[in-house]
Amino acid sequence: MATPATHTISDLAREFDLTTRAIRFYEDMGLLQPLREGPGGRNRVYSARDRTRLKLTLRAKRLGLSLSEAKAIIDTYDSPRDTGPQLRKFLAVLADHRRQLEEQLADLVANLDEVKVHEKEARALLAKVDKVDKVDKAAMPRKST
Repeated sequence: MATPATHTISDLAREFDLTTRAIRFYEDMGLLQPLREGPGGRNRVYSARDRTRLKLTLRAKRLGLSLSEAKAIIDTYDSPRDTGPQLRKFLAVLADHRRQLEEQLADLVANLDEVKVHEKEARALLAKVDKVDKVDKAAMPRKST
């Protein structure tokens, strides 16, 4: 069993509402580096550092950053404790991500405008069709009873 300063994969999965598979994926991406214990190193033991890295990874995902962007930012915290380079890297990644989001937003606005044009055209055509249908129905001879 893990000591209080360490966590099992199940502990982290419960705490962050993740699957153990997701945590193993983050490990494969190099975001987490648990120690291995037990027969054949089958048991993963996550440190407080791993827990913090997982928390930062999930925060980056909520911001819409890719895992590679998250890793690049998080890895700067493993360098010497000079916050200048860390903050510059973080700002550079955020600026690039903001630019991507702004481009996506512009594309969405353009698509939405195009949909509105097509809706307006379709409504105008439908109004003409309905008008013709009414005229045709009015011109049809009535059946006598």
